[in-house]
Amino acid sequence: MAINKPPATTNSDNERIVIGSAIASRLLLLFLIVFWRFLLSPYDTSASLNPPCLINPSSLPLSQQPVLFPQIGSAIESSIVWDGVYFVRIAQCGYEYEKSYAFLPLLPFCISLLSHTVLLPLVPVIGHRAVLGLSGYLINNIAFVLAARYLFRLSLVILKDAEAAMRASVLFCFNPASIFYSSLYTESLYSLFSLGGLYHLMSGRRSVSALWLALSGCARSNGVLNAGYICFLTMHWAYDALFLKKCIRKGLQVLISGALNCVFIFAPFIGFQAYGYYNICSGRIPEEMRPWCKARVPLLYNFVQSHYWGVGFLKYFRFKQLPNFLLASPILSLAFFSILHYGMSKTKLLFSVGFQPMDDDRNSAAMLYFPERVSRSSTPHTTSSSGLQGNQNLRRRKKIIGQDPAELPVEDKPSNGSGYFSALVLPFILHLGFMAATAFFIMHVQVATRFLSASPPLYWFASYITVSPDRFKRWGYIIWAYSIAYILLGSLLFSNFYPFT
Repeated sequence: MAINKPPATTNSDNERIVIGSAIASRLLLLFLIVFWRFLLSPYDTSASLNPPCLINPSSLPLSQQPVLFPQIGSAIESSIVWDGVYFVRIAQCGYEYEKSYAFLPLLPFCISLLSHTVLLPLVPVIGHRAVLGLSGYLINNIAFVLAARYLFRLSLVILKDAEAAMRASVLFCFNPASIFYSSLYTESLYSLFSLGGLYHLMSGRRSVSALWLALSGCARSNGVLNAGYICFLTMHWAYDALFLKKCIRKGLQVLISGALNCVFIFAPFIGFQAYGYYNICSGRIPEEMRPWCKARVPLLYNFVQSHYWGVGFLKYFRFKQLPNFLLASPILSLAFFSILHYGMSKTKLLFSVGFQPMDDDRNSAAMLYFPERVSRSSTPHTTSSSGLQGNQNLRRRKKIIGQDPAELPVEDKPSNGSGYFSALVLPFILHLGFMAATAFFIMHVQVATRFLSASPPLYWFASYITVSPDRFKRWGYIIWAYSIAYILLGSLLFSNFYPFT
């Protein structure tokens, strides 16, 4: 009796698992938020206060309309807590106060756009501010599902291991900062455009990636750090052109293109600073100007973070902040050990910033950051008797490189240089290291949980140790327990206006 071989699992199947996990995690968060709000009373009940706009009176007619279901509107408005109050206020009234410039414009713009178009008919039903809040919730939850999808596709490109990519993406779906991805915060939009931009960059679509990464800088200020990925690749591409190929013209083209892409990524943040300067400083006499207006480089964002939130180098190193350091210790420890583990396995590669010589004296840039060269170099040199098989392997590898990752069978993943210790992971490790150091030494340290939650190496490393033998596998269970505990704790505290990261 013939035994039918089960069909090969494709990456499309794994992608559907990731998308299903992302949707399930958002439904879980919604249930937990409603459950905790039903059981407990909010610590701060001022979230629903909404004084008239100062600089955008056109929003008054909408806010003063009679409401058909005021209780539903009130329930949505009372769920707008912490930074969500600022984002909704900016979407409704614009940038009224100096401190509101700490919140970048992408999320308020999207909220305002959706509430004045698709969800506009709901204004007389639940009220204008409730529609603004509902718009934000829809945007962020949809963006999160798409971000999980892009993390899976990026992981396929970098790790070249469909199972590891799926595990990492599912871990992201239930990450310890999950409450912020379902709230009126910028984590979802930042993750979507950051991970999407990196996927396009690593897939060879550089112009598209620059646009996506620029949008990540419109969501969060640390989005401009994504320009570092382009700088890293540009450095290697330029080295390849100038020193290996001896082609000065090609090298200059690479450098100019990389510089323009980096400027494009920085442009939205710089434009936002110029917008703030125009609104607050322009047209005022020196005596009326704020201190930052008179600075040689007038950066509004840095001033607001320092003046209103006390952000600065070592400013948070106080004994009374010890509980916040403990709250951030799990994510910082995970970041530290993921970097340490990679560094111990790839010490020369890490300290040479990817310029470690290969066995054949060729620079790693030529071998690792040009996928078509990996394909050619990994094709076995065969004799005439096996030439047909070698040609088939070459055509198969070329097909894999040019094909959408989601359409590849699991068996078609390349075996060389795959997994967490691939040299392709290096720029992500460098980026994570800088972000972790910034969170520890400069920021309010408890914010590290959500600040680092969109860093792919955290999930790649966690995915790696969950299938490692012996003691490392036990740490995989601990990571899952940590994520679940923070999901429960975060949904309890944050949704009821108690402090959480």
